[in-house]
Amino acid sequence: NNSSQLSSLPLQILLYINGIYYIFYFLATLAMIIYKSQVFSYPDDLLAPDLAVLFLMAILEVPRSYLGFKGNLTEAEGPLGLSLGLTVGSVVLSVYLLLWQAYVLWADVLLNALLLSAYGLESGLKVTAIAAFVS
Repeated sequence: NNSSQLSSLPLQILLYINGIYYIFYFLATLAMIIYKSQVFSYPDDLLAPDLAVLFLMAILEVPRSYLGFKGNLTEAEGPLGLSLGLTVGSVVLSVYLLLWQAYVLWADVLLNALLLSAYGLESGLKVTAIAAFVS
């Protein structure tokens, strides 16, 4: 039956919410890194890597999100699979900011826990959508 719709509404909604949350996440994390660099004796050799990870994550977020939207709406497993791969990269960078940045505040833990939960849920929905598309 060619008229059946396979794209996932929950995935589309989550991609949209994650897009908005990521903007908040990025700005809040950037503000906290600036705050920490002013208030604490932030080691000079750690400030650049922490900022680089945040900006790399922001750069990854654009194609990750775009491919997720496109793959879901066009019911194409390729873009959705690429988005899933980029999500793995984003998860690694988020874990870095959660565990290994110079100073981890409770707000960092909260922001990253929310982001990682959203990535986890989104990944599950992507895998489900890919399975529906290929079947």
